[in-house]
Amino acid sequence: MKADKLDTRRRILDTAAELFYREGVRSVGVDRIAAEADVAKMTLYSHFKSKDELVVAWLRRRDEEWMSWLKGAVERRDGTGLLAVFDAMREWFEKPDFRGCAFINAHAELGWSNPAAAEIVASHKQALTEYLARLARSEGAAEPEALARELLLLVEGAIVTASIQRDPRVADDARGAAAKLIASVGLTPGVSTAAASAAAAVE
Repeated sequence: MKADKLDTRRRILDTAAELFYREGVRSVGVDRIAAEADVAKMTLYSHFKSKDELVVAWLRRRDEEWMSWLKGAVERRDGTGLLAVFDAMREWFEKPDFRGCAFINAHAELGWSNPAAAEIVASHKQALTEYLARLARSEGAAEPEALARELLLLVEGAIVTASIQRDPRVADDARGAAAKLIASVGLTPGVSTAAASAAAAVE
């Protein structure tokens, strides 16, 4: 695809992404996306055959960008592991353009009426669970998958509550609950297996 066509496609997708996240999928029509992207409607349809296809492209890109952001935000907080996820949540909740989880919002609107979009939503939540399980495993959890599923409920609940209440401190409450949950399975929150072994060796 030529550079100018790639730029046009990107501009359409950027515009749709901003509108879908800010105002919802159903309330934003193709005519408005084309107008705000400054392209003809026929041009939009030459890149995306339908609004459903545009929604799928948005969610697929959002999944890649959001997971990359989360992993980077956690890695910047050295040595805090699972609890760093909730610190990252607070960072996100404090952003002026925070409107909740794009995937929860899209699924609430569309359900399974767009099967391809619904599959991306499910895949995104699975990827998030697997990431939490990887962090739990690095902290020495005996059953990392089970702990990840429980922590996911805290993450999801915090996102929805913060979106409704418009209060980033919800992340702090979720972090406190997560610390108790992590401690309940015999782990020291924020301490990796390697760090715990090193501390034990010193003792």
